[in-house]
Amino acid sequence: MENIKNDLLQRFRPPAFPGSYFISFEGIEGAGKSTQIKNIMTYLEKMDFRVLLLREPGGTIFGEKLRKAILDTQTDLHPLAEAHLFASARAEMIHKVILKEMEVPGTIIISDRYIDSSLAYQGMARGLGFETILNIHQHFPLSLVPHLTLYFKIDLKTSMERQKTRNAPKDYFEAQGIDFYNNLIAGYEKSLELFPHRIKCINAIVSQEEITEEVKLIIDQLILQPTDIQEG
Repeated sequence: MENIKNDLLQRFRPPAFPGSYFISFEGIEGAGKSTQIKNIMTYLEKMDFRVLLLREPGGTIFGEKLRKAILDTQTDLHPLAEAHLFASARAEMIHKVILKEMEVPGTIIISDRYIDSSLAYQGMARGLGFETILNIHQHFPLSLVPHLTLYFKIDLKTSMERQKTRNAPKDYFEAQGIDFYNNLIAGYEKSLELFPHRIKCINAIVSQEEITEEVKLIIDQLILQPTDIQEG
């Protein structure tokens, strides 16, 4: 396991816009992110927050075009090319959307995937290493990270069962093999180890209702007592 230097980790900070928050949702395929994002958006809107949903890659015209190009490709991309493509889309999304929208007080931006996906997918599963991914992101605006990341944890067996139940066409990443998925899980666990104050692990095997209630409690800690999660 890599030994990441502390000064590199300390380069990553959340955006500083009082009254506005940035939250990311993470997990392997079948973890239930989409359902929980929908539930939490409804919850936050009822609390009178202005909620914006973004996805990665995507979030901008450039990002959506890049998303289609990556996910629809029929040939393998070099891992470093993957990492830089995702970082490019992310930089555009931060610059053109996140920083501008968070200037409006009472805004909560939810991103379906963010830097932890790059760490898990390209850093661990593609073998580039976490340090490579973090070095790509160490400069502003890529050094900005969410105030809170919710990692929806499931095992490989559950992921495969849920994907089979959905019976949907598999994209570039979903079509990868068992070893790739095992490495993804290991990558998310490594992210959790490196960023324990930002990332909260959710047991996503229990009922949707139980998961939603747990997520609500965690988000309440962020928006009612922000220093509990943001510091450290």
